[in-house]
Amino acid sequence: MNWSALDWGILGPALAAGLLVLATHVPLGMQVLDRGIVFIDLAIAQIAGLGVIAADFMGWEPSGFAVQIAAVSAALAGALLLTATEKRAGQHQEALIGVLFVLAASGGLILLASNPHGGEHLKDLLVGQILWVSPQQVIVLAVLTAILLAVWFALRKRLGSFGFYALFAVAVTASVQVVGVYLVFSSLIVPALATRALSGARRIGVAWVLGAIGYALGLALSAVFDLPSGAVIVWVLACVALAVAMLTGKHSQSEPSAAPLKSET
Repeated sequence: MNWSALDWGILGPALAAGLLVLATHVPLGMQVLDRGIVFIDLAIAQIAGLGVIAADFMGWEPSGFAVQIAAVSAALAGALLLTATEKRAGQHQEALIGVLFVLAASGGLILLASNPHGGEHLKDLLVGQILWVSPQQVIVLAVLTAILLAVWFALRKRLGSFGFYALFAVAVTASVQVVGVYLVFSSLIVPALATRALSGARRIGVAWVLGAIGYALGLALSAVFDLPSGAVIVWVLACVALAVAMLTGKHSQSEPSAAPLKSET
């Protein structure tokens, strides 16, 4: 146990990045649950990751602009495909999303097979490197988050299927390179699932606070005990979400129902 590891210079940017990820992922996650396409985030995140791996395979600079273009292009291609199949696949859309996830994951493994650092790249893609996020990355993520939120809250009722998938793809592409696939999924689904007994702005607020506590406590615990940050945050998010789900569930059950109207005689 190392209390001196609680260095705000390191944990501060990481927490800021986590809060920015939650800002877009909380409302998007609720929409994902409503649409019944829970595993779309895993698929899109993995497709974006495949774009990053492909760019690395071609020798492009890991932090360069070309890699970002490759990741976004791959994610948008996945979004376009899902839009095209949404009506045709019908109730099988979720199964198709699962197939895309497996194909993207397998494609990444194939491209990394000859890379001596392939295992490290794969770990970074899945678990992320949130503890080492730079202030510059936080600034870029903040600008993109502001744009995405403005588009979401202004146009969400008019986006249509492709608009939603495209917005989702851009948000996930930005976050997966910072927090990894596991935290992308957890940030989208866990807060939304835990607050399903609530509605409206109250639900979004509680979900975001839940996520913020999970990120803050998870980062602190991972630093003190020298454990992988992404994995610890996932577990802490799940524990906090379970507590919130139990509290909100009991509260909704304890609320008195409206008295039945007496029929006129």
